Amino acid sequence: MSWRRKFVRSLRRVSQAALGTVVGAGFCLVVAAGAVDDTDTLQASVALSALVAAVAVGLVRRLRFVQPTARAQRASFWMSAAGDLADVELGLLLCAAGYGLVAATGRVESWAYPFLYGLCAFSATVLARPGAVATLGTLLLLEAAQLARSPFSLTVAVESAFHVVFLFGAAAAHAVMLRGVASRYRARRLRRLDEELVALRESARDFRLIASALGPTSRAPRAREEEDRLLAIGGVEMIDDATGWVVTTLRRSLAARTVALLWLEEDGEHVKLKAISSDTLAAVEPGRLPNSGLLGAVIRDRQPLLVSATKPGQLPYYDDGSAGLALVAVPVVENGHLRGVLAADRHRAFEEADRDALAEAGAQLLRAVQAEQVFRAVERSKYEFERFYQAAAMLGRALTPEQVMETAFDAAAAIVEYDAGVIALYDRESKRHRVEAVRVDAQAPLVDAEALRALEFKDNTGLASMVVKNRHYLPSSGEPRDLSAPVYTRKVKVDDARSLLVLPLLAGDEAIGTLTLMARAEKRFGRDVREMLSVIANQVAVSLENGLLYKRMETMATTDGLTGLTNHRTFQERFAEMIERADRHGTKVALLLCDVDHFKKVNDNFGHPVGDEVLRRVARVLQEVPRRIDVPARYGGEEFAVLLDNVDLAQARQVAERLRTEIEKMVVETEKGPLRVTESVGIALFPDDGRERSVLIERADLGLYHAKHNGRNQVVTYGEYLAHQKSGGGGGGKEEVKKAS
Repeated sequence: MSWRRKFVRSLRRVSQAALGTVVGAGFCLVVAAGAVDDTDTLQASVALSALVAAVAVGLVRRLRFVQPTARAQRASFWMSAAGDLADVELGLLLCAAGYGLVAATGRVESWAYPFLYGLCAFSATVLARPGAVATLGTLLLLEAAQLARSPFSLTVAVESAFHVVFLFGAAAAHAVMLRGVASRYRARRLRRLDEELVALRESARDFRLIASALGPTSRAPRAREEEDRLLAIGGVEMIDDATGWVVTTLRRSLAARTVALLWLEEDGEHVKLKAISSDTLAAVEPGRLPNSGLLGAVIRDRQPLLVSATKPGQLPYYDDGSAGLALVAVPVVENGHLRGVLAADRHRAFEEADRDALAEAGAQLLRAVQAEQVFRAVERSKYEFERFYQAAAMLGRALTPEQVMETAFDAAAAIVEYDAGVIALYDRESKRHRVEAVRVDAQAPLVDAEALRALEFKDNTGLASMVVKNRHYLPSSGEPRDLSAPVYTRKVKVDDARSLLVLPLLAGDEAIGTLTLMARAEKRFGRDVREMLSVIANQVAVSLENGLLYKRMETMATTDGLTGLTNHRTFQERFAEMIERADRHGTKVALLLCDVDHFKKVNDNFGHPVGDEVLRRVARVLQEVPRRIDVPARYGGEEFAVLLDNVDLAQARQVAERLRTEIEKMVVETEKGPLRVTESVGIALFPDDGRERSVLIERADLGLYHAKHNGRNQVVTYGEYLAHQKSGGGGGGKEEVKKAS
């Protein structure tokens, strides 16, 4: 699309959205200039006529206005603002018309000012905020312009000030009134919604779909409570349909006036009208009824009742005191427990067959309720099995201890919502606990995660130590009785935790640590949740032991057993990776080959245990001096290697000199006195000294043996080795140096 077409399209959109606003502003300027003050002139008459026509057109445009499509609004700012501009246009035209009328009828003393007050109220109530603000602002500007055109006097100024106050007052009063109406409407809707939710939950409890032992805080507030809520809704709907069908069918088959089901509340003292089918308007709506009269006798005696004629007020489901009706009522009993009463009335007497039909209908109602209860129990078990399966699957995929601990937090979150989780492991040999993993909400941490990470503490009176000793979770209720009691140490505060659970990680008969969950909400860890989490904690313990074993095996496969450095095989793999990465990014890698000088003499004179200690001490220096991204390794025997990533030759030589100096300072105490050793180092640089791994190793080796041949305890680069060779320097071969090393 050319720039001309884009310009034309943009111009068309601007004119479509904003032209009316510009016209309205123009008429306001005409009125402000006093063009309609003198109605006897032709100019004023034309201006007034044009203003009336513009207002009429503006009203029609606003009534016929259609909001642009979402696509058009995304494409253009003017299209997105079209609705607000339409309100502004209408407000400006009405302002111009109002002040035009005021100007034509006496200005400050005009009888038309109430029209302006009404315009303020209209804008505050009907127009969107941009239109209302534009209307009020324009009215104030036009009032100021009118005051400026009038001969100044104190009376005129006071009247104008009163007009401004009334304009503001009208707008504010209607805005406040509108806000109050909206607030009352919103509050009424929320109250009705709350009442419906309460009624729904009460119905679920009445039908025993939610057992009394399962309070709203005994399950996970998000996962489990939502599951209960959805199941309760479905169950209540199914039972309501069943009870509605039963009472309606009974009324038709018995030719009854009314059939009603009254259900006993949990306290056993009150009844609710749960379902009713009646051919009279005198029947009340479902709700709580008094436990008295004839139906109260059925509840008290638990016996069916046949009455030929009732007295006024004996049937609580009528509000007109109906009397003279025959009544049959039967108790609805489930496993020896009274659940409610099913009653029917009509003008002619009931027979025993009618009573039996009513009893059978009551049994049918109970079967519907029991079916939903069984369904709920199955769904509850399904939910628990799903959570256990998810937790077991997650833990089964975790290999390292770190993965297991992170997965443990995820598995616990599948059971219950918590605000902080901590895993601490226990070392039986040192009798110390160490926090290994912490999970908190980064936005609103319940505990100080930094204070907990890597925290070590010995056996004490804290909850974690007691749980490890007793091998049982604490607190037994899931809520801390004393908020000041320490969980780990007194320095770690958990004062804001209203729910707390410390679970033992049991592997066999031993507790290898603890899993602690904390939440700000009360009663988060109910009995069923505690039992589920205990099983999860046991699975975590087994997975942790497997993870620790995996880590030990991985360490054995990748590190040297004597020195703890990377072994030769892993060194070769890391070397290949670093060369590939350096080649890809255009950086350099330095290889340092190090050899302990006269190590054979150390073994011969001091023994192999001292030689091993020397190697361990050298390895410690190699671990401490380089950076974390560098790779120190044991190359073989008394030879070591260090890979330095992203360094030049000068930096590599500087590191090598530091290593040599630190090893030279090192003193190993032996039975024969202090022992000092030195080290020779050879350096090769990728890609300057070669691009292949084997070539770089060979050339670093040449630098190393040149250092050995020329006095030891020095650093030699491959470039220095070449320079020495070109200058005619010779020396013994490698085999000769090896014999003397």
